[in-house]
Amino acid sequence: MKISLAHYPGMQCEGLLPRDVWVWVPPQYDSSPGERFPVIYMHDGQNLFYPEKSYTHITWGVAEAITKLSAWGFIRPAIVVGIDNTENRIGDYLPTKPFETPEGKAFIAKMAKEEPEEFVKYDFVADQYLRLIVDQVKPTIDRDFRSLDGAEDTIIMGSSMGGLISLYALTEYPDIFGGAGCFSTHWPIMGDFAIPYLHTTLPKSRQHKIYYDLGTGGYDAEYAPFQHAVDTVMVEKGYTYGKDWLTRVAPGADHHERAWRSRIHIALRFFLGRD
Repeated sequence: MKISLAHYPGMQCEGLLPRDVWVWVPPQYDSSPGERFPVIYMHDGQNLFYPEKSYTHITWGVAEAITKLSAWGFIRPAIVVGIDNTENRIGDYLPTKPFETPEGKAFIAKMAKEEPEEFVKYDFVADQYLRLIVDQVKPTIDRDFRSLDGAEDTIIMGSSMGGLISLYALTEYPDIFGGAGCFSTHWPIMGDFAIPYLHTTLPKSRQHKIYYDLGTGGYDAEYAPFQHAVDTVMVEKGYTYGKDWLTRVAPGADHHERAWRSRIHIALRFFLGRD
């Protein structure tokens, strides 16, 4: 399948490294010129469309999945916006507000001392990264493309650290993002600070949809107890499994684009499925 992308080079805001943004439109965009489309914002844009750009030389296959599923009538076709990461990826994607307590700040200081290669070299600017998406990327897409710009048609999605920042985007901007897709979410880096934050900040049910998944191999093998705690919060917040919340386990799956590619159709049908 030949993929053609619109390109917005070097998008940035204060406190962030510049990054490229790529936009793919489904085949129906040209064949139905009067139609408007939902938008999926995805992190780690390098890994989405072209194997030669992907870190693992395997893409998510999101364009291929949307093309097939929409042609078969299973989902609504959607625009995909890929936002490239930078060398500050961990600092861009690690949610900051859960750590804005004395205990949280002490935890970050401890991690910086114990794992300097993971922490010292990063600027923790997740809030600025979300501002880039909300204040610059999304308005640009809504201006230049026939998008459906309401929260109910705006999804944000990523894997590992990208899963964390996707959920953070929905909790911090619930009027902007109606859905968050969190693949192999890297919960361990949050320590014990994700659950109190979600108890306080996660929007109540019925207006948002949240998808989680995890494998049982590689890094994902560590995630089950963390995901179970998050699932408990989902129940407490009134989310209904299969309706506005889904957690899927893929036995044997590793922490890899190959795994996320194999599961992307599940998330797409959850968010964009035709009734």
